[in-house]
Amino acid sequence: MRDVVVVGAGKIGATIADLLGGSGDYRVVVADRSDVQLAGIRKSTTVSTQTIDIADAAALNRLLAGRFAVLSAAPYDLTTLIAEAAAPLGVHYLDLTEDVASTKRVKELAVEAKAALIPQCGLAPGFISIVAADLARDFDTLDSLKLRVGALPQYPSNALGYNLTWSTDGIINEYCEPCEAIANGEHVLVPALEEREEFSLDGVTYEAFNTSGGLGTLCETLAGKVRTLNYRTIRYPGHCALMKVLLQDLRLADRRDVLKDIFENALPSTLQDVVIVFVTVSGRKGGRLVQETYAHKIYSGLVDGVTRSAIQITTAAGICTVLDLLADGTLPQSGFVRQEDITLQAFLANRFGKVYARAQDHGDMPASGTSRAA
Repeated sequence: MRDVVVVGAGKIGATIADLLGGSGDYRVVVADRSDVQLAGIRKSTTVSTQTIDIADAAALNRLLAGRFAVLSAAPYDLTTLIAEAAAPLGVHYLDLTEDVASTKRVKELAVEAKAALIPQCGLAPGFISIVAADLARDFDTLDSLKLRVGALPQYPSNALGYNLTWSTDGIINEYCEPCEAIANGEHVLVPALEEREEFSLDGVTYEAFNTSGGLGTLCETLAGKVRTLNYRTIRYPGHCALMKVLLQDLRLADRRDVLKDIFENALPSTLQDVVIVFVTVSGRKGGRLVQETYAHKIYSGLVDGVTRSAIQITTAAGICTVLDLLADGTLPQSGFVRQEDITLQAFLANRFGKVYARAQDHGDMPASGTSRAA
């Protein structure tokens, strides 16, 4: 049984603890500075908690020493503190961050690390990069690669068409920071909330627009190999325009603490959500211009007898799958590991990754693009 630390006792951290603790292969310590948050963790013979402020470097080092891995489910601005502690200790490091600057720091640390440092192990970045790379491998040459992901309420009831299903800090950060892309073969930065588009899936109309961090390391991986590469977040129509009012017209992008307070006191959370994964690749196969699309919806469901939202399930399953693949030797045991280095087949075959599988991935009848997580 391997000893791991999960930093962050929020909804995602709690779901990770349930998955790993219930697997029979991991002993999990969930660490957080908030006793209130830790009180929500379901303890067992394989799951325990510890109160710690990770800004205390000595305390963090003591917590990580001798562990197999540390999984960060902490806010994006704290992830580098954990990576900086794990790398010299030889403790494998995994995180869920969409923050570009944090990932660059992790990559720097990985150069001399004796353990594996694997950032961006969630949904987007994370699983979306694995899907995109899998589709791209079937093409002789690539033209465009378009990644779209959204975590939406099944029953929107406000003008934003949105409920809090993810880290409020993370949402605001990806709505404000510049977005990486490849346009006309050049690596560029484009503004968030721009290049809005609409599309339909299963008879429902959605909008999608630029947000930061969703591409992970794909811009670097596919440099010189694709003409167009971009990532956009999926929302219900109208959301983008209202966010522009808040962030740009009212200048709340400069007062993120105020916007966070508004969101957390005005937008209720929900467990009745749906995660949409939509990837389109075009390029040439056998001399012909071909387009292929991966479309999937994942709904909320039960995890170890507890109802979890779709974003909790998919995010936690992503990082737990990567941990499993690391533990069984499928992934490199040191250095920087990219999500696109993980094959889709290996991911979906994993006990945690199977929540992402569509009917056709099981070899069943063709699917309409929807399924329910169990």
